[in-house]
Amino acid sequence: MILFRIVLQTFGLALGQIWTNKVRSLLTTLGVIIGVASVVAVIAALQGLRQTVLSEFEKIGAKRVYIDGRLPQSMWGTGNWRDVQLKMPEIEAIRESCPSITDITPEMWSSYAIEYGDRKLDNIPTLGIWPTWHGIVGRQVIQGRQFNTIDDSERRFVCLINDKAIEELDLPREPVGEFVRLAGRRFMVVGVVETVQLNIFGGGENASEVFIPYATAQMLNPHRHISEAWAQLASPDKVEDAKAEITFVLRKMRGLSGDQEDTFQIEVIQQFIDQFNSLAKGITAGAGGIVGISLLVGGIGIMNIMLVSVSERTREIGLRKAIGARPAVVLIQFLVEAVTLCLAGGAIGLACGQGLISALRHIPDSPLKDAAVPAWAVLLAVGFSAGTGVIFGMFPAIKAARLDPIEALRHD
Repeated sequence: MILFRIVLQTFGLALGQIWTNKVRSLLTTLGVIIGVASVVAVIAALQGLRQTVLSEFEKIGAKRVYIDGRLPQSMWGTGNWRDVQLKMPEIEAIRESCPSITDITPEMWSSYAIEYGDRKLDNIPTLGIWPTWHGIVGRQVIQGRQFNTIDDSERRFVCLINDKAIEELDLPREPVGEFVRLAGRRFMVVGVVETVQLNIFGGGENASEVFIPYATAQMLNPHRHISEAWAQLASPDKVEDAKAEITFVLRKMRGLSGDQEDTFQIEVIQQFIDQFNSLAKGITAGAGGIVGISLLVGGIGIMNIMLVSVSERTREIGLRKAIGARPAVVLIQFLVEAVTLCLAGGAIGLACGQGLISALRHIPDSPLKDAAVPAWAVLLAVGFSAGTGVIFGMFPAIKAARLDPIEALRHD
């Protein structure tokens, strides 16, 4: 209880000293202010950037598996990339033989001219897909209907478009049932696909997109191969099982022996997410450590000014000790003053860091729109400030506590 009262009184004295020497105190704590503001701002910015990137991954879909042909380095110059492209029997085999995969869709990319009335757009990306594409990729039909198995099996001339295509072709706002000419053929619009803009760093515009049944795309351009395939994991923890199953099926169908390289590639979005999270944690720790160096500089400034304060107040210390103040009380007084200085600097730095993050959030198309100062960063800043005060205030406090009262009273 007595110790608490001493600390409380000393805290009041420390605030009085800071207020009496406002400019000197501000300059003294500048290093701590800059250090705390930097740590808070960097951590919040990295957290915001991480959230933005993960949001983009969520749009892609964490359970998506990318499958494509790949020409290994050993076959460069001798092999043909067309020979390693995915074939339809392989797609069918993966669908039938891989229990860790729930759905799969091949994709065939082409570009054709599209016309509606007097409007014509050249080289519009046109994607041939199976009906399962919507569930795997996560892009739903917001008007009309999606493709069904009959559309694909009968190679119907039906298509899906996005809102940008509606705008550029000057189609009605509800275009379902309208007819467009694609690659010189008459296609009926049966639905509108939602637009998902993958854009981590802001800016950019959506492009017109057209989707047609995969079999129809194959009929329009029989010489084109499967561009790639996307599959859906049964669950995120089936990553390694799915890769092993797909690898087994493709190596067996391609007749690859044990020492031959894979002529395909399998990538799982969840693995990229895990790698990014690990990388983000490392960058956050590294950046926090680097900007934390300014806290060290600030701590040295605190120690320096506290040593000056001990010299200036030597007679005061001698008088206090002469009338009975114990060395521990003097030590606590100077230590509390150092900690108070650091905490005041930390509070100002925290406010500056929060202000900087708020400004960055309001920049148009900012990738840091989700940036926020996490609670642990606030605790870290407070802990760093208090720790800096204790560590760098200890030596001046010990020096003050060890002063001989008689020598101190003689000090000019």
